[in-house]
Amino acid sequence: MPDSPVRDFPLFPLGIVALPTEYVPLHIFEERYKAMIESCIEQESEFGIVWLSDDELKTVGCAVAIDRVLERMDDGRLNILCRGTTPFRLVERQDDLPYPAGTIELLSDRDEPVDDAIAQRARASYVELVAAATDRTLEPDEVSEMTAYEMAATVDFGLDAKQGLLDLRAENARLRLVDRLFRAATKRLDYVERAQARAKSNGKVRFG
Repeated sequence: MPDSPVRDFPLFPLGIVALPTEYVPLHIFEERYKAMIESCIEQESEFGIVWLSDDELKTVGCAVAIDRVLERMDDGRLNILCRGTTPFRLVERQDDLPYPAGTIELLSDRDEPVDDAIAQRARASYVELVAAATDRTLEPDEVSEMTAYEMAATVDFGLDAKQGLLDLRAENARLRLVDRLFRAATKRLDYVERAQARAKSNGKVRFG
C-alpha cells in the first residue's frame, strides 16, 4: 500500500529509468538542478528520477540517494553518483519551489511470499546471461539472495522494460519479468555470435 503523501519532493525528469539498488551517474549543469542537488546534499535528503518519455512524464519513478559527489567544477556544475532506493507515484506536480518538485506516495509491494521456484529460475537465467555476455561464471552464493531489482540493475535493458519493472508491486511478478528478459537477451547474444561466425566463414562451414 502507498505511504502517506510527501510534499515538496524534488524531481528530476530525465530520459532514463532508475531502479532501486541501481547506481546512476549524473552530470548536473542547469541552475535549477544545481540548486536542487545542493539542497539535497545539505539536508541529506533524496530526490526522484522520473522518465520523461516523448514529452510524457511517467507517474511512477524511483527515489534516489546521493551516494557521493564525484566532482565539483568552478562554475558550480557537479558530477554525482546516485543509488536508487524506493519506487514512488507522482500524485501532483508543484511549481512553488526553485526546482521541479511534487507530491508523491512511496510505494510498497503487496504482502506475498516469494516463490522459490520462480526466484531460482530467474537467477539461473541471470547467471546464464552474465556468462554469455561477460564469460564470467557467477557462484551460487553470489546470486542466492539477489532480488529482481538487483539483477536488473546490472543489465542494460530498454527503458520500457525497466519502467515495466518499476510499475510492478510484487516481487514474484518482477522475477517472472526479468526471467523473460534475461532469456530473450541471451538468445539475442547467441544469434549475434552465430551471425558473426557465419560472416567470418564466408558462408562455408568450418571444421577443425
